[in-house]
Amino acid sequence: MKKISAIIGFILGGFLLWYLIIKPYDYLVTFKVKTSAGTINQSIKLWNTSLENSSPIQQENLKNLTQQIIVKDSTFNYDWSISSVNDSISKVNVYVTDKEHSFANRISIPFGTTDFEKRIEYTVTDFIAKLKEHLKKIRVTVVGKDTTRSTYAAYISMKGLQIEKARGMMQNYSLLTSVLSAENIEMNGTPFVKITHWNTQNDSIAYDFCFPVIKSDSLPIDPRIQYKQYNAVKALKATYNGNYITSDRAWYALLDYAENNDIVIDKKPLEVFYSNPNFGGDELQWEAEIFMPLKE
Repeated sequence: MKKISAIIGFILGGFLLWYLIIKPYDYLVTFKVKTSAGTINQSIKLWNTSLENSSPIQQENLKNLTQQIIVKDSTFNYDWSISSVNDSISKVNVYVTDKEHSFANRISIPFGTTDFEKRIEYTVTDFIAKLKEHLKKIRVTVVGKDTTRSTYAAYISMKGLQIEKARGMMQNYSLLTSVLSAENIEMNGTPFVKITHWNTQNDSIAYDFCFPVIKSDSLPIDPRIQYKQYNAVKALKATYNGNYITSDRAWYALLDYAENNDIVIDKKPLEVFYSNPNFGGDELQWEAEIFMPLKE
């Protein structure tokens, strides 16, 4: 009996040591959602900008982010860890610590619902509601392997944040249209964007905004516009419906699909747009095809 008591005491003491001192967080919230890890990543960052007394998100990588929110005399650290359950569902673990009151929180949590727990549940629930609201406004469907179209194009190169891409397109749409139409050059397809560089750490991109045209010697010369042949490549394909500001949600769906299916890709997506946002209408009817090139 003494030996059994000693073993129980040792296990209990080890658990208390881990729970009160070693455990790296005070509270854990877990939920699953039908979307990609990258869409959750972007939604956390956007939601964070709407909060009072929150610091900029720190990102270790696409699936691990740290957020700090100050409430009165407490500083809450939220460590977001995202993992893929399958091609369409992601799991999110939110590890929360209140550095100033960590020990007190850990003692009180087992004995009832504390204000600390209520605050965390309210905050995470608010994010989940915002995320679900966003997901109602977009639709992403991964199709599988396909091939991009080969075409010659007039294009303008730009740089900026992902969220600024649609604005850059709109700012240069009239320029491309006016220069080409002045010479009666007809488009040989719908506009597309070719990403030439994507930094997933700071969400910045470099890209070509392109109008397909027939190659000829009579194309207009303008210092703001360049011409190039875009060759067909094998790629993963997805369809996207929604506002083109967030068409990058399809990029992330393709990243998850490639990772879950051991497919090696080149993270330089190509987007082909079939709707003109200037006409307005139901954004869920706006359509685009998104291609993520395969690495040969």
